[in-house]
Amino acid sequence: MIRLTNSLTRRKDAFTPQDAGDVRMYVCGPTVYDRAHMGNARAAVVFDTLYRLLRHTYGPEAVIYVRNITDVDDKINARAAESGRSIAEITAETTGWYFDDMTALGCLTPDHNPRATQHIPQMVAMIEGLVAKGHAYAAEGHVLFAVGSYTDYGALSGRTVDDMIAGARVEVAPYKRDPMDFVLWKPSEEGQPGWDSPWGRGRPGWHIECSAMAAELLGERFDIHGGGGDLMFPHHENEIAQSVCAHGQPMADVWLHNEMLQVDGRKMSKSLGNFFTVRDKLDQGVPGEVMRMVLLGTHYRKPMDWTDEKIRAAEVALRRWHGLVAGMPEAEVDPGVVDALSDDLNTAGALTRLHSIAGGVEAGEVAPGVLAVSARLLGLLGKGDWAAAVDLSALEARLSDLRADAMATKDFAALDALKAALTDAGVEVRMSKDGVALTPAAGFDPAKLGKL
Repeated sequence: MIRLTNSLTRRKDAFTPQDAGDVRMYVCGPTVYDRAHMGNARAAVVFDTLYRLLRHTYGPEAVIYVRNITDVDDKINARAAESGRSIAEITAETTGWYFDDMTALGCLTPDHNPRATQHIPQMVAMIEGLVAKGHAYAAEGHVLFAVGSYTDYGALSGRTVDDMIAGARVEVAPYKRDPMDFVLWKPSEEGQPGWDSPWGRGRPGWHIECSAMAAELLGERFDIHGGGGDLMFPHHENEIAQSVCAHGQPMADVWLHNEMLQVDGRKMSKSLGNFFTVRDKLDQGVPGEVMRMVLLGTHYRKPMDWTDEKIRAAEVALRRWHGLVAGMPEAEVDPGVVDALSDDLNTAGALTRLHSIAGGVEAGEVAPGVLAVSARLLGLLGKGDWAAAVDLSALEARLSDLRADAMATKDFAALDALKAALTDAGVEVRMSKDGVALTPAAGFDPAKLGKL
């Protein structure tokens, strides 16, 4: 049984889908104006892992995963104005970047990746319905949701309206009846993307797109809605308000939020100089699978601290695991891994179990296939071209000969030079009375071995 911590109820409860043959999950995806940073990646990896668990539990054909693409936004408009490029060109390029980077992290492609610009009619229709029911009003080319018309506003974040006004930057505008009212539709100026509507040429506000697309693809009420913790207010709070008022029933039964990412104990930000994207790390030679393992090392509901030490440890472990499962037949998934993931997606516990399984494989007590198929439930040990087995036996023999010569002549120059070159190539050198052992370690670069 899967148990999940519902942000709306603040409890960890057994997950019971409305229909076990049609499990439906919606996750807020990226606003495509730039490269995805590692915080974006954490949300993608967390919910990809949940998607894998749901598919394992209910069957691949029984799960529908929707992750949207926000391709109409003021940030995109600003980027177009700065660069002189068209909005369509920017969003096409950055959407492709996002898909490529998430694939590099081992994320499966969701069943649907709806783009906001492809669902404007659905948004207009939903806004019209809210106006007709008295939950929204038109003013000066805008349409705004009347927060006061929804008595449960604030239930998700657990804050009163007064608290939300005090703790948030609320846009003050003369056409608003209440400071907390939020925009469903706004007018577009010349040069801005716009669509015809009953309120004139304009474009949707941010929040309405997810409500409209989720209802279109998953129905008015579905099982799971996920996203980063920074979206709880105002985005998800507003989604709930407009969806409940439009459809007269809850939008999603379970709300899940992952905590934010830090770098060496500090918030990741450009001002601190510790901001980086997934592509930055890929270009630096950090394999996507290594990044995924680091991201999974902390429970999704806790802040995750990204460090170079974690990268090195993940790379060493994954190289070891790839060596253990190379060419091995499939087996059954280890129940302990499934149990850990089923306990509120305890990925850290699942990784601990995988380390134990790897030790059992090395001891000859566990079939290698168990490690392979269990790790794949977490999106690990896929193709693993970066961790392909390397035959270091010739270098081990050469190092052993140099060691013997050095012991006889007391001249260690050649031995030390080869050891230094191996270390520079990311090879761990272990020398003992039993002989010489070379193992690829963090930062392993096969290309440097060619020079040796």
